[in-house]
Amino acid sequence: MQVYIMRHGEAQNFVEQGSRDDSQRALTAQGKIEAKMMATWLQKMKISPMQVFVSPYIRAQQTCAIATALMQAAITTLDFITPAGDAKQVHDFIDGWCSEQLEATTEQEHSLLIISHMPLVSYLVAELTQSSNAPIFATAGIAHIDYDTEKMQGVLQRLVSPIELC
Repeated sequence: MQVYIMRHGEAQNFVEQGSRDDSQRALTAQGKIEAKMMATWLQKMKISPMQVFVSPYIRAQQTCAIATALMQAAITTLDFITPAGDAKQVHDFIDGWCSEQLEATTEQEHSLLIISHMPLVSYLVAELTQSSNAPIFATAGIAHIDYDTEKMQGVLQRLVSPIELC
């Protein structure tokens, strides 16, 4: 199973937004550009996940809309993949989802994209790879994990950010 974990693009700060509600922060113009760059990278790398899980926060939803515009993936919003989400809970959820998918289909290679926030994305990479090092994500950055569904553990293959694509 190939797991891709993406942080949302750059978001407005609270002053620009005019509110203290973190869930309502939208992407900036720069954030939209970052999401488009990573969408192009996903397409160029022929990464087409069968499932996308996305945070309910506005900036993650906007990033998802841009990143998946050319994909045929099923998109599901999960209330527990917010900035304060629990990486262990998400890991357990992924393992359950993987088990269901492997039973339901005969396809050997599945892939999954998760679009969420710091610090959850960082902790989730550490959780899925059994690592004590949690990487720092640039906005719209994507981590690629080669995930062994039997061992319920993966190996971080790469971490790509929009600045690296310039």
